[in-house]
Amino acid sequence: MKLTLNNLHLSPHEREGKLLKICEQKLHAPVKYFKILKKSLDARDKADIRWVYTVECSDRAEEAPPRVFARVKASPRVYIAGTGPAGLFCALRLIDHGIRPILLERGKPVEERVKDVEIFHKCGILSPDSNVQFGEGGAGTFSDGKLNTQTNTPLNREVLDLFVKFGAPEEIAFLNKPHIGSDNLRRVIAKMRTYVLENGGEVRFLSRLTDVETRDGVLSAVSVNGQKEDADALVLAVGHSARDTFEMLLSRGFSITQKPFAVGVRVEHLQSEIGKAQYGGGYLGLPPADYKLVSHAGERAAFTFCMCPGGVVIPAASEEGGVVTNGMSNFARDECNANSALIAQITPEDFGSAHPLAGVEFQRKLERAAFLAGGGKYLAPVQLMGDFLAGKESYYFGEVKPSYARGAAFAPLESYLPPAVVSSLRAAVPDMDRRLKGFAAFDAVLTGVESRTSSPVRIVRDESLQAVGKENIYPCGEGCGYAGGIMSAAADGLRVAERIAAKYF
Repeated sequence: MKLTLNNLHLSPHEREGKLLKICEQKLHAPVKYFKILKKSLDARDKADIRWVYTVECSDRAEEAPPRVFARVKASPRVYIAGTGPAGLFCALRLIDHGIRPILLERGKPVEERVKDVEIFHKCGILSPDSNVQFGEGGAGTFSDGKLNTQTNTPLNREVLDLFVKFGAPEEIAFLNKPHIGSDNLRRVIAKMRTYVLENGGEVRFLSRLTDVETRDGVLSAVSVNGQKEDADALVLAVGHSARDTFEMLLSRGFSITQKPFAVGVRVEHLQSEIGKAQYGGGYLGLPPADYKLVSHAGERAAFTFCMCPGGVVIPAASEEGGVVTNGMSNFARDECNANSALIAQITPEDFGSAHPLAGVEFQRKLERAAFLAGGGKYLAPVQLMGDFLAGKESYYFGEVKPSYARGAAFAPLESYLPPAVVSSLRAAVPDMDRRLKGFAAFDAVLTGVESRTSSPVRIVRDESLQAVGKENIYPCGEGCGYAGGIMSAAADGLRVAERIAAKYF
């Protein structure tokens, strides 16, 4: 007999082995199959915080039937530009179908990329093609590895299972808020690369897509570092910071539209204070607390995004002369600060131009202003929360020290953010503080600028997932405007791979 049991509760100090005993009582037999389907933390009542489980169990061993894919007779030349989650998961699924992909990555392997990022953080020497935005794994490699998504698709389960297959912690398959951690994610990505190579695929590093050629609206060739190669299909999984690629595609007649995004700062608090606010006094033994806040108190919506418990704010520039911030946590989430993006909505009306790439220039302008506000050398402009709310300049830090590796310089948000964003954030913070006590703490640190929240463009595709008027070219993932994080980008990669494979069955 197979049972699904919902709403099982354990206190934070009870072992999960107790769930097996519950299952045995329900089955009236020994448990031979047991699986946690979902695990979430209920902290609404701070006096009675508990884990809530959904489990599946049986008195018989369960074996999932292997998934069988068709094999193509002749493998087409399918190029994938980009090795972020969209590109990697597209490659993995193509291999399942017997199609050997050719992955193009403008940056370096993740092991070398980590070294280049460390040099930038310590010395301020930026590698334009090997940094937090570019390189194997994409921008998400230097993040929290959060696997939350707003989209509801069966592909989400497949994404999680693939991550586990390549070495991610098994708990991501059932946690309500799964995360891999930047440290684990790097190892997972390297294993995915090895799998691609062992199954006949190609992975080319320092290989940039420099041109795309079509004949009568059908893909005929791609250029890699200026060298022309015949191609049967091309997946554009280029990421949200591939600004030169957007320019090239626009010059080749691709339909590109402006897209809204959000900008602002990174806000840092002591992780211990976030724990007290979320859990009350007894938060020891519980996971590092997180939060998600939205406010409509200002003239435009403001919200927190990409919250990193026990993490750091990192330098994330990909162009010289610009400051960009991002948040990163390792799996343990054991740094002393919590950080999150604190951002306000930007629409195409803010760009001041109808040009398809006006949003790119809008981002670039903010990043250069932040570079100047920080005094150069990729130092970040910072301001204390209390001073920001009072409209005053900051001169000293309190208990919260900025974690931004390049160093920080005091500068008001007004020196690099648009007035509408500044006023919206100033109105939002007290409103958010009503729901998360201490969010408006005087010594919380605001570090700018958070500008790469999502792609500023959409490369338009039709119902077949092909670029409008460009047969056999597939815009994919976050950079092309069809995802908003690791999970949705990976799912879109699987989706595109299925469409390509269907042409060869």
